[in-house]
Amino acid sequence: MRNAILTFIVACLLGGAGGMLGSILGNAAGRTGLFVGGVVGGVVLASLTGVVARWRRWIPSDRARSTGVGAAVGFLAAALIATRTLGSPIGPVLSTSLIGVGALLGARSRGGGRGHDASV
Repeated sequence: MRNAILTFIVACLLGGAGGMLGSILGNAAGRTGLFVGGVVGGVVLASLTGVVARWRRWIPSDRARSTGVGAAVGFLAAALIATRTLGSPIGPVLSTSLIGVGALLGARSRGGGRGHDASV
């Protein structure tokens, strides 16, 4: 349970940080760049959740890829909801939890892709 909570928190933090940094960098290209940068930055950093969780031994090695993909998909869902609910602080804040939920669903996945390694 502790490992799942930590994976959830790291996924939300990485996705949020990536979205923020990407938006800052993309802002130089205008409003469209702000949104594109936020999405790209969030997807890239959220996908690193699997690497961090594997490194900290919160998940088995063979689940790192699916955890990262789950976090990235969760970020995309969160970004979609957040951009549709910008008039309220509740939508963007609560949608961030979708990043962590995606990571946890990915960590539960049985298919880790190529190179299954259940040594951890």
